[in-house]
This record gives sequence, C-alpha cells and structure tokens, in this order.
Amino acid sequence: MTLWRGPKSLILASQSRARKMLLANAGLAFEAVPAEIDERAIQQHSKVAAPDKIAGLLAREKALWVSQRRAGHYVIGADQTLALRDRLFNKPDNRAAAAEQIRALSGQTHALHSAIAVALDRKVMFEAAAVARMTMRSLSDADIAAYLDAAGETVTQSVGAYQLEGLGIHLFERIEGDHFTVLGLPLLPLLDFLRSQHLLAL
Repeated sequence: MTLWRGPKSLILASQSRARKMLLANAGLAFEAVPAEIDERAIQQHSKVAAPDKIAGLLAREKALWVSQRRAGHYVIGADQTLALRDRLFNKPDNRAAAAEQIRALSGQTHALHSAIAVALDRKVMFEAAAVARMTMRSLSDADIAAYLDAAGETVTQSVGAYQLEGLGIHLFERIEGDHFTVLGLPLLPLLDFLRSQHLLAL
C-alpha cells in the first residue's frame, strides 16, 4: 500500500540506494529517474562556492531536468556535499583516493549539507536544506586499510568514502544531526510539504 495520492506518480531524480530506501520506508510509491546533468560543470559555471548553496543548486537542477521531461509529475531532486572547513570533497575515483579522503577526515569534524527541491512542470515548488556534523575517530593507516578491505567497491560510491548505513558507521565517534540528513534526503520537511499539497494519505 502506498500513501502517495498525487494524480501522477511521484519521481525521485536519483538512483541513490539510501534515498530510495528512505522514500520506500516512508510508504511512498515512486519512480527513480536519474537526472543526466554534469554536476561539476554546473557548479563551476554558477560560481557558487558555499557547500550548502552547492547542494541546493544541484538539487534544483536535478529536479528541473527530470521535470522538463515528465509533465504533471512531482519530482524530488536531492544533493549532498561534504565539507571539511574550506575543503569540499567529491566521490573518490579509486581506493587510493578513498584512503586519502578518510585520512584527511580522521579525527576531524566535517559537515554534510543535504538539500532537496521539488519541481512540478518545470517550476520549483519547494526547497529545504539541513546539515549534519560528523566526527570521525582517529584512524591509523592499518584501520583505514582494514576498512577499505571490508567495504570494497562501495568506497567509491559516496563522498568521503563511507556509507553510514553500512560499514562506514565504524569510522565515527559522534554524529550531530538527523538520520535522514546524513543519508542525503531531509525527509521531514519533504513530507510536510507533500502533506500541505494534499498529496499524502497520512
């Protein structure tokens, strides 16, 4: 059973396993349609530098890209940035890059900025953002190697080389912020908006 009551299917402009899990667990039926955009090019062209602003910009672009192709559908775009003070991280290309990222984050507190945008017929109807602060344990090279061995290829699938819903939890000593923000989808404000539009049964 789905709680979605929109006239057409809800669309998530992402193939993120974590975001799909959050929507499904909330009882929402949806389609996953990834936005085919060049995130780095959009970011560079925009001249936006603040991590929270970048996340908001890319969430909007993803929602609008899919919305232009799916008339009448509510489309959720989402993005997340990871920043350690002035340094902005991207997904690591390989194991060596993943090790370097974890080494840089070891013993430090970094910020995860998560943003969402909802578009309908090429217009952004709603936006929200939230931040989580993540404190990583102090890790030795042996700890990092053991983690990389255990996590395998998943380390190149997420910024910071970790997935908190998986083995990445072992890297942390403290987390400040809600679970949904950490996983890249501020779910409570999203549900609040959908409810305000009479799109949910609950």
